[in-house]
This record gives sequence, structure tokens and C-alpha cells, in this order.
Amino acid sequence: PGQPGRPCRGCCCCCCSSWRCPPAAPTAPAPTPCMSPSTSLRVHRSCPSTAGTGMPSSSTSTCQRTPCCYAGSCRHPGEKAPSAPAWRSLCMHFRHGAPPVINPLGTRFPANATVRPSYNISITLSSAVQNTTFVNVTTPAAGDWFIAAHLPEAAGRIEVKGFSTPCPYMFQADMFVLRLTDMPVLEPGVPMPHTVVSPAKPLHVKVFVPKHAAGMRFQLSSCVTSEQRACTVRVLLGSITLPQSFQRSLTCTGSINCSLALDSPPWEKWLQIMVESLGTTNASVSVEMLASFTVCRPGSTSSFLNFISLNQSQAGARPGAAGSLAPAAGQAPHNVSSQRSSCLQSQPVVREDLDVVSVRYRLLNGPSVPVSSLAPTLLLLSLNTGMDSGGSLVLNLLLNKTSVSLANATVAACVSAASPVLSLNATRNCSTAFSQGYPLSVSTSSAEAMLIVLYPQTDDWFLSLQLLCPKGQGECSSAEAKVTVLAYLTPCFNDCGPYGQCSLLRRHGYLYAGCSCKAGWGGWSCTDDTKAQTVGTQNLATLLLTLSNLMFLPAIAVAVHRFYLVEASVYTYTMFFSTFYHACDQPGVAVLCIMDYDTLQYCDFLGSVVAIWVTILCMARLKKILKYVLFILGTLLIAMSLQLDRRGVWNMMGPCLFALFIMVTAWVHHGAKRRHCYPSSWKRWVFYLLPGITLAFIAISVYAFMETNENYYYTHSIWHVLVACSVAFLLPPRDKHKKPWAWPQKLTCRYQICQNDREELYAVT
Repeated sequence: PGQPGRPCRGCCCCCCSSWRCPPAAPTAPAPTPCMSPSTSLRVHRSCPSTAGTGMPSSSTSTCQRTPCCYAGSCRHPGEKAPSAPAWRSLCMHFRHGAPPVINPLGTRFPANATVRPSYNISITLSSAVQNTTFVNVTTPAAGDWFIAAHLPEAAGRIEVKGFSTPCPYMFQADMFVLRLTDMPVLEPGVPMPHTVVSPAKPLHVKVFVPKHAAGMRFQLSSCVTSEQRACTVRVLLGSITLPQSFQRSLTCTGSINCSLALDSPPWEKWLQIMVESLGTTNASVSVEMLASFTVCRPGSTSSFLNFISLNQSQAGARPGAAGSLAPAAGQAPHNVSSQRSSCLQSQPVVREDLDVVSVRYRLLNGPSVPVSSLAPTLLLLSLNTGMDSGGSLVLNLLLNKTSVSLANATVAACVSAASPVLSLNATRNCSTAFSQGYPLSVSTSSAEAMLIVLYPQTDDWFLSLQLLCPKGQGECSSAEAKVTVLAYLTPCFNDCGPYGQCSLLRRHGYLYAGCSCKAGWGGWSCTDDTKAQTVGTQNLATLLLTLSNLMFLPAIAVAVHRFYLVEASVYTYTMFFSTFYHACDQPGVAVLCIMDYDTLQYCDFLGSVVAIWVTILCMARLKKILKYVLFILGTLLIAMSLQLDRRGVWNMMGPCLFALFIMVTAWVHHGAKRRHCYPSSWKRWVFYLLPGITLAFIAISVYAFMETNENYYYTHSIWHVLVACSVAFLLPPRDKHKKPWAWPQKLTCRYQICQNDREELYAVT
């Protein structure tokens, strides 16, 4: 929304969300929370009528306590879930500088991870097809703004594609920017008179904060109205960043000089200053403003020379360039003396890009950093490429206990963005002028500390370290500590652990990382074991899903006994690939993949549908040549449809319905030819067909309507058992002219009497 030198006056985000679902009964719109006194929010809903046209209606939001989004539904802490259906609730989160860190499921974050809440609003979708929400932000911070939207938590049911009505949401965000042009520039150290025209038209100026600025002092004086009366003005310094704004406010009354001091203002950035009149009349106000800076002189010149030498050697400089390290070493005593006169000691850090959203920071002077009590040691961690905020910044501090001469000394550290904290002994809360940093500390009793910053904002980050003593700095003025610093940017912390998979997601050209957890584990880095499956549960799930396929052995035996060898081959194929597909599909540690996962899945789906296809055609009692032609043709068509859409409902429903149509037609033909119901035996119906059909319908009901993520391992195992048993019941008896397997007759080694079936067929009358 803003650029250096041309900040924004206001920013309006228009978030449009629409849904397509079966119409529901209209309900009263819920009040929408207000953002802040300087933010307005409007909700527009278009309610279509039965004739296809509608009149837009608008409602202004009412101010209330901002709710938090938990488990997908926006509600106040401690309150019950809203009575509206879950699919009518939509949560949106806003954050400046980096994607918002959200936790809609209420899971735990990894240890040592810092989470700053993002601003969130809720949109309740009623019977309207489209909702439009406007969010106004006055004087927004310059840079990237991120909006994240999520739906409520799903019910966890495993639905067959095509059996349920989809409810897609479409989310569109538009930004409208109103810029201020020709904004006056306040030069440091130069008093500048300005005029506030009226209370309705505040004055906007800007000042550039130089590098190494330790503090800033803003002074306002000579406040006089055009009517020569005492004036009252309010000064706002800084920009708005949601949800917590660090704007500094100053109210000045009369002609008395008033000032405001800022510690650690943001380096190399434009600072916006707004002056508004609080008077009731439309009289203009004249003021005089002055901005002055306190600049900190960094030390450690030898480190800078080492950095120059290293860059020259890496760039393939002259052969004598390596000798430039000698003068730097000779200047070491001078730098030790200059350490006492400088306000910070800067350590050079090299950024090494390893991969996408993967950066390692290497210290040129070694991993150990000297830390004293005279001045803080400063490390610069550059995260300003625009593609670094989608990962996790990890810092690990390790104190060398042998380097600390005082047992009760503590090394205080602070990680902050935009500007460093230069007074760790006085500012223990690790805050700068317009932001709140992340404090750390190591001591002889606790020598290691870790910090994980999730989705760090795009900016220059600083790590400040200083040695502190409980009895004052004079106690440890000559002491020095060695701290090993390990800093890196990773897509996913700890690579999501053993029960997660790190994924890089791209949305509108922006990359960010996320963990996909399994085996019941959850959380940002798959470290939440609240609903995690034990190893015994994982082994039980694998055994149930794989060994349940052995129920195809009775069906195979029945098919072989009745001379249905092709059908038996199909059942064997299905049993084999279903067993090893489910052995490879397990989310936990009990996993066995004999080949590629995608190949196993395709073969399992193909075998399941073809098994149903050949079973129903076998029940139709067609002629052999016609039956085998349908076997081959149906298998080819099923293979093609699975390649197009593997999870489509018609991949199974289509072959089933067509095979049932062929079977019913064949049965009607046989019954009309014999002038009797087919199959004619009541025993066949009672003891075989009806139990097989019942088992098949129960299996389809379990597969289509009862499976969820929690009960999948035993409901799907029941599906395996029921389908295999139904096949054993539904297979028709063998042909009457075929005798059962007689292994002694098949293995004779003497003369054998052959029987002429053709002559007997013609002899029968």
C-alpha cells in the first residue's frame, strides 16, 4: 500500500466471498466486530428472490469485543458455538509484513515458538449468494499485507465423490489505495513551521530515519491558532499494523513546548507524522516541529575488514588480496580500545541461500560471538527478499560456561525487526519504538536457549546480546562471555517431525510452507500428540486393513471349485494389490511399499471395480464367448475411466449398473424361455442370493456413508470382509455338464476311456 517517500493515507480492502449451496432458510445477520475507532466495516448482502432478481441491503456494523476464531467458528472465548450451520461461517485474518499465523483447530505449537495473534473478522453467510465486506485502514504501514481465509473444520467424513453435494467457496480480495502526494519532509535538526488548516484536514509530514539511529526526539512548539488563542493538537507518530498498533501519541496544549522521545526507531525508513487539531472551531493552527536523532557509532572495524577480504577472495580477486588479513589483525588492539567508546559491536554475518525458503546465516568470525557488558553485540539477519516470510526463523544460543568468569552473570538477547534494541540493561521487555521484540537469555544455570519465529515479517532482523550482572554493570565491566549463535531460515521446523510432511504451497505467486500431519498428530510442526495414534494402534490398523483382504480366499476357492478360473484370477489380483496398497497407505510407522504408491492405488481401484464387473456378469450365465468379450471390453473401459478420474463415483456405479442391466435381461430371457422363475430353486434364493445381496448392500452402506477419518481402519476392513463374503455367496453353481475336480482321474498314467459328448448330446431326446 505504500512506498518509501509516498506513504498511504488510507487503505481499503474489499473481501468478496460467495458460496454455492442448497438454499437455506433466511436468518438474521449476526453483528460484525469493529476493527478499531479509526476503522469502519460494512457488510453488503445480495438476497436473490424467487424471480431471480434481488435488492441489495446494507447494514452498518456494531462495535463489540473482537472474537477469536477457534475451531473454525468465530466466537468469544468461553462461549458456545453459534447455532448457525458451520458452512455459513467464514474467518479472515489480516497481518502486515508476513502471512498470519492462525490456529483454527486449537492445536499446540512447538516448544520455543512465538505466536503473535493476527487480526481476524468473521463473515456469517446467510441466504445471500454473495457477501461483500469493506475494511478501512487509516495510515497503514508500507509493505505487503496478507489476508488468509479459512472455513470451519470439516466433519471428517470420507465421502464418495458424487454422493454428496459440494459446497464451494470463492474468495476474492481487492485493495483500493488513497495516496498522499507532495507530503512535506521534515529535515532532522531543522525547525520547520507548518499550518493545520482545519480539524477536518490534519497535517501529514514525514521524516527519514537514518541507519544507526539510537533514538529520536520529536518536539512541537509555538502552537497558536489563527484567532490568537491557545490551541490543542494531537500528534500521531508511526503507522498502523494490525492487530496491535504501536503508534505513539502526543497531545500538546497551549504554546508550551512538548516533546516525545523514541528509542530505537526503524532504520532507513520513512516515519509518518500526523498533526490534527482538537479544537471545535474551524480556525487554522500554526505549529513548529523539530526532529533530532541520536546516532550510535558501531565498532568492530576488524570484522568489517575481514568481511571485505572474504568477499574479494570469493570473487576471485588478485593473488595478493589474501594478504589483506594481516593489517586487520594488526588493528586488533586499537579495536579493543575503541570498543569502550562505541555503543554497539557489530558482527558481520553472511547470508547463504540454500534452497527455496531455506537460508543459513554464517558468522565470519566464527560461530562464537564475544559478548561484553559495555556495549551490546549486534548481528544482522537479512530477511528482506520478499520470499522469506513463508518459513520459520530459528535461533539457537549456546553459552560457553568456561568463558564466563562470574557465575551469576546472564547474557540477555533480543530479536527484533526493523531496528535493534540497544539498551538491554534498561529495556528488559525487548521493545523498540514501534514494535515488540522477542527476548532470550542464557546463563550458567541455563546455557541454551532457542527461539522459533513463525512466518517472520519481511524486514531486516537484528539479534542484540549483552552481558548483565545482578549488582550492576560495574561488577562485570571487564568480563566477557562467548555465545555460539546458530541462525537459519527453514520451510518447516524440524522438517515436520516423523509424523508430518513439509509442503511448499504457492498462492498467487507467493510461496509459503506448511506441515501435513498424519497418524492423528497435529499442530504447526506436527508436535501435538493430543489425538495421536499409538504404535500399537498403527500396527492394529495396518493388520486390519491388510489381513481383511484374506477373506477373498474363500471366494477364490469357490470360484476354482466351480471352474470359474478367470474370476478366480481377478479375485487373486484384487486381494494382492489391495493388501499391499493398504500396507503402503498407512500414515504411521507400520508402512510397507513394494512399489510406487500411485501404482498400487491404481491397481487396487482397478481390481476392485473389475471384480464387481466379472462377478455380476458371471451371475448372468451368458455364453462363454459373449461373457469373455464383455470381460475384456469392460476391463479396458474401466481402466480408461480410472485414468481420467480415479475417485469418480461413476467408475464403480457405471459398470455395476450396466452389469446389473445385463444380468436382469439375461435372467428374464432364461425365465421366459423356461416359463419359470430364474433361478428356479428356492434354496438358491434363500441360502445364496439373498445373503449375498444383503452383504453387498451392507458393504455399500458402510463404504459410502459410515467411513470417517477416525474409524477408517475398521470400517474399511468391514467393507473388505463383506464384499469378499458376498462374492462367495453370489457366484453361481458350475455348469451341469462339468464334473467336479477329480484329481486321481486327472493324474492317471494308464489307458483312459474317452467319452464322446457330441454323440451323447445328439442321442438325448
